[in-house]
Amino acid sequence: MFKETKCMTCYIYVLETLADWEIGFITAELNSGRFLDKSKEKIALIKIGNSLTPIKTMGGIVIVPDKDISDVEFKEGDLLILPGADTWMAEKNQKILNIASAVINKKVIIAAICGASIALAQKGVLNDRKHTSNDKHFLHMVCPEYSGSDYYVDEPVVVDDNLITASGLAPLEFAYNVFKITNVMKESTLEAWYTLYKTKDAKYFLNLMESMK
Repeated sequence: MFKETKCMTCYIYVLETLADWEIGFITAELNSGRFLDKSKEKIALIKIGNSLTPIKTMGGIVIVPDKDISDVEFKEGDLLILPGADTWMAEKNQKILNIASAVINKKVIIAAICGASIALAQKGVLNDRKHTSNDKHFLHMVCPEYSGSDYYVDEPVVVDDNLITASGLAPLEFAYNVFKITNVMKESTLEAWYTLYKTKDAKYFLNLMESMK
């Protein structure tokens, strides 16, 4: 089992038509640090791309990458977020998929949601790891290299060692599991945070504030 630890750096791969909402919880909390464990060093949040050319998200927001992926050196415990997008099957995304398939064996945490999980399936990364996506039958239909149906779990999010995969319908659960495996929040804070957003019951906000003391 992957040993939970704080990640040294969080890298977010940005690509055209990135699904803004699928990583919104993650970026907001890691960037603001408002509910993170203050006893730990703040995580660096770095946007990476195929180049430094700006991309436009599905919501029309322009994002400028901080680094070219060619200049990134991943270390054990780093976190690589792969957001959903309609453009994952474009040839230019093969570079990050090659990198992901290599660094996952070096204990870099790979977190992929929606279209990114489909791209990993096509790359063969999911053939021998427990995972989920938007639909098992769809993976077989669009991914000729996919042979991992025995490892498919029909859940919103699946964690297998240092791999997190999620359906595009589960951005909250995706964020919860990213925060859990990276141990960036105290356990009581994470549970209160998740329950607040899951139930939308304001009483859990008090629990969240109490957990920060």
